[in-house]
Order: sequence, then structure tokens, then C-alpha cells
Amino acid sequence: MNVLEIKKMSRIERLQAIEALWNSLLDEEAEVVSPEWHRDILEERKRKIESGQAEFISLERLRGSRKS
Repeated sequence: MNVLEIKKMSRIERLQAIEALWNSLLDEEAEVVSPEWHRDILEERKRKIESGQAEFISLERLRGSRKS
């Protein structure tokens, strides 16, 4: 299946395909190892939260910033 075929699917069909793919991954025993930089980013975010330097924004503000 290619991107053009996927684009021809309805939104419901695409969501069902995503769900089927996700469920197929859950059934696999192999564990996916996160890259080291994921841990680094999470640690930095945790440090900012604990030190009071983290900035939290609303979902509405996030959506508005993505339209620009």
C-alpha cells in the first residue's frame, strides 16, 4: 500500500488501519529501544518542571501557534 492509496481511504478507514497497525505492534514480543537522546530530553524536561522553569500552555494556545 502506498501513500496515494491511503489518501483515497476515508478518515474512518485510515483510523481503523492505524488501530490495526498499533494492535499488531502490541502483539510483538520484541522491545523497541528508545534512542539515548529521548532520555536526555525527558531528563531536561523533568529538571525544568522540578526547578519551576517549565512553561505550560493550553491546548488552544498550542493549536493557535501551529496555524501561523
